[in-house]
Amino acid sequence: DFNFNLQTIANGNATFKEVVFAGYGIVDAEKGINDYENLDVKGKLVVILDGTSNGPVTMGQGGNRAFNANPASPMSKLRQASSKGAAGLLIVSADFPRKNATPTKGNMYVKANPNAGFLMANISADVAGALLGSVAPTIASLKDVKKGNYTTDATIAATKTTDNLESSNVIAVLPGTDKKDEYLMLTGHYDHLGKRGDVIYYGADDDGSGTVSVMQMAEAFAAAAKKGFKPRRTIVFMTVSGEEKGLWGSDYYSEHPIFPLDKTTADLNTDMVGRVDTERTTGDSLNYIYVIGHDKLSTDLPIINEAANKASSNITLDYKYDDPADKNMIYYRSDHYNFAKKGVPILFFYDGMLLADYHKPTDTIEKINFELMQKRVLMIYYTAAEMANRDDMLKRDLKLNMPAR
Repeated sequence: DFNFNLQTIANGNATFKEVVFAGYGIVDAEKGINDYENLDVKGKLVVILDGTSNGPVTMGQGGNRAFNANPASPMSKLRQASSKGAAGLLIVSADFPRKNATPTKGNMYVKANPNAGFLMANISADVAGALLGSVAPTIASLKDVKKGNYTTDATIAATKTTDNLESSNVIAVLPGTDKKDEYLMLTGHYDHLGKRGDVIYYGADDDGSGTVSVMQMAEAFAAAAKKGFKPRRTIVFMTVSGEEKGLWGSDYYSEHPIFPLDKTTADLNTDMVGRVDTERTTGDSLNYIYVIGHDKLSTDLPIINEAANKASSNITLDYKYDDPADKNMIYYRSDHYNFAKKGVPILFFYDGMLLADYHKPTDTIEKINFELMQKRVLMIYYTAAEMANRDDMLKRDLKLNMPAR
């Protein structure tokens, strides 16, 4: 009848003599909603209903960041309860699965969680009814319960075990010549979703395609170097782990760089470059790649990339996802972002496959368009070659507007 949020809960027992029912626990200034109005929750256990009065909240194309920014999301509700001094938060969930004998598994984190002392759990309507003194409780009947304080006698006990795991970023370095102390990064992530039960998530496009692209460019640059065409700047080829968990590998590198970031001219990131966006339905629209980040951090980025494209594959460079109004927030959702946060100019090359097989077991190799992928990678290679060999590092003359969290 309950399920702890292991990301936040601490070990030990907590006893409560009083709980506060706060409706849906939503604070949304734009809509004039404040479920905590006239409620004192400091040091108390708060009980709220999941979702909104209109039903559950689901994740759209904007991904975790956009979902968690929604005032009705569990994470937003946690932040509200915590900021108001609550000792814990219980969210009443519809159709709550009965507790089984298998211990609950929490998420993984690359860093210590600052909310590790805050109690949060999902509970059934039955548990909520016991806490609030409601007879034969259901989600529907709990909607009519009056907000306020309720006397109770509740003890919550939790035992949490944390395991430390290790993963690796994989780096290959091609030393430069006269500008060997300046660096160009070529990145992709080699992790995917793995195996869930008996189901394998193959990740052919996400990001097998990007990993292969980095390896192919490394092979091409190395072959050119053997023939005497060495890059002026050092090129760092890096495939990272933990992207799907929260950009972990690139986050670690950006905080512990092997090569100085102020001497890193750019990062070119390939994450999903092997498919065709399902929104592109006409033949003349298929010869494309989405380029993300062209208008941020450096005015040199589009100049170099567009010239390299004309000199190589001459495909359509689509800047759709650089629109500030785009709700998908793609710029902030792959490994390049951890370089951008440090001021390193980036370009992110992406096929736009948000629908169809994205994060599904059906992301398989036979769906890769290798002919189009080859064109895309050739263009990225030409872009990298220009950045590695030009006289000057890329200018850092534009600001990066960080998103609201």
